Amino acid sequence: MTLPLREDYAPMEARLTNELPVGDDWQYEPKWDGFRCLAFRDGDRVHLRSKSGQPLERYFPEVAEALGKIGAKHFVIDGEIVIPQGEGLSFDALLLRIHPAASRVQRLSRETPARYLVFDMLVDERGTDLTGRPLVERRQRLETFAARYLRHKATVRLSPATTRESDARDWLAGREGTDGVVAKRLGAAYMTGDRTGMVKVKRIRTADCVVGGFRYATRGKVIGSLLLGLYDDEGLLDHVGFSSSFAAADRPRLTAIVEKLAGGEGFTGRAPGGPSRWSTARSAEWVPLEPKLVVEVQYDHFSGGRFRHGTRFLRWRPEKKPSQCTFEQLSIVSAGAAAGRTASPRPATRKRTSTPTATRPAKRSGPRSATHRR
Repeated sequence: MTLPLREDYAPMEARLTNELPVGDDWQYEPKWDGFRCLAFRDGDRVHLRSKSGQPLERYFPEVAEALGKIGAKHFVIDGEIVIPQGEGLSFDALLLRIHPAASRVQRLSRETPARYLVFDMLVDERGTDLTGRPLVERRQRLETFAARYLRHKATVRLSPATTRESDARDWLAGREGTDGVVAKRLGAAYMTGDRTGMVKVKRIRTADCVVGGFRYATRGKVIGSLLLGLYDDEGLLDHVGFSSSFAAADRPRLTAIVEKLAGGEGFTGRAPGGPSRWSTARSAEWVPLEPKLVVEVQYDHFSGGRFRHGTRFLRWRPEKKPSQCTFEQLSIVSAGAAAGRTASPRPATRKRTSTPTATRPAKRSGPRSATHRR
């Protein structure tokens, strides 16, 4: 049998909303703090695909092995790879897996084994493509599949779902180690790469940004701040703010990480501004980087195309492709308009600013596509 979906099939995505949508047409699920993953089983072959399209089976061999031992020989399922630690989940433990040394990955897979929490079924064990079916039917098929094949499995488990608002409120409060709530319309098909029909509610406001450059600290040649960027509709990387919330002891290590990427194209769209009456010549300088690093930051307010205050560095996101860091993720919608489209939070008029003292390339070959593979 050949699976009806290719292994580069993109997962359905969610729009961010500021409140929990309510009504009889919504299903609620926990938002887990892990790596989104589509799992493909085609005979003896198992492929794990990240949200950015990268293979994950070499980093989580215990998950691939567990999926290969399931009685069903053909299926495609959607879920989240997590690593339980203590009373919750550890994202840091997930990051440790993204390592080039296979021996280290194997050791960590034994010391901190991962789990795969399944919440959607795209292809069933008979090879039937379910992506065009409504969620309510896909969930029924998934629960039947789980009852038959996943019972008493330690590594691959069914993620809970409910239509009760009270359960969703518990998850939103952080019960069971959740990061928030995902709400899906019961009548919606599985829309690959699309944010329609599925929303997420987080307990804190976060964004994934590309590190387009950095500034050295005023004293000492260590990092002072990371300069953050998001891609616009033209595929240009706009500067949107900075983060400098690093412990002094961590700055030398972070400096070594970013200096390896120095000399890249940096921001291809709106660049960091020049000196002001409050800045020194040193603080106005910034170093452009190759746009390869992705960080998750916490913020309190976004307007006029930038974070109004400095953001709080949360963690690196090596599993996320830089081109996925767009303004669209900041399009906060109300619960009433959760399944509709809203305007991006970018400024109506875009003003390109020159780079005052950055050592950036003199010319740019042209706009990069937002889907360009870096």
